Amino acid sequence: MDIDEILLDTEDRMEKAVQILTSQLQGIRTGRATPGLVDSIRVDYYGSQTPIKQMASVTVQEGKQIVIRPFDATAISNIVKAIQSSDLGMTPNSDGRLIRLNVPPLSTERRRQYAGRVKELAEEARVAIRNVRRDGNKHADTAQKEKTCTEDERDQAKDQVQELTKTFEGKVNDMAAAKEKEIMED
Repeated sequence: MDIDEILLDTEDRMEKAVQILTSQLQGIRTGRATPGLVDSIRVDYYGSQTPIKQMASVTVQEGKQIVIRPFDATAISNIVKAIQSSDLGMTPNSDGRLIRLNVPPLSTERRRQYAGRVKELAEEARVAIRNVRRDGNKHADTAQKEKTCTEDERDQAKDQVQELTKTFEGKVNDMAAAKEKEIMED
């Protein structure tokens, strides 16, 4: 693996860690209703676990209510069961055609719990980024040992990997801070 491939691979893997954090943060409740709250819920649909967003249109009405319109009306009971068994903390109301989820305001204690969860997820993302950094540095050392690059090129690659690490950790910190602020607002 040459230096350019190492850097591209490292950047790609760090970007994936940030994308995973983004999707995880979308599923954390704030005081507002967003379709992202139900994205992570999977429904048993004809024997396979299917994400709600693949089975229904999910919209927000009046800022405090999520409306789920299944493409197949026979799936309503399965969607209701999946929502009830999730850790979302909301009770679905179904009229046979669609499902309504009223998003209640969060208590202060619940807000703190969600903010703590955001911190945990951000730390997991930072650890993943650091693991990618370690792998990138190992690849650079291996390339130097195999004589595909010089010591100077290896050191330069390690510096670039460290810069990527700082950049992506900064993104993680910014995302976590923004989500915590959003959770703690009324």
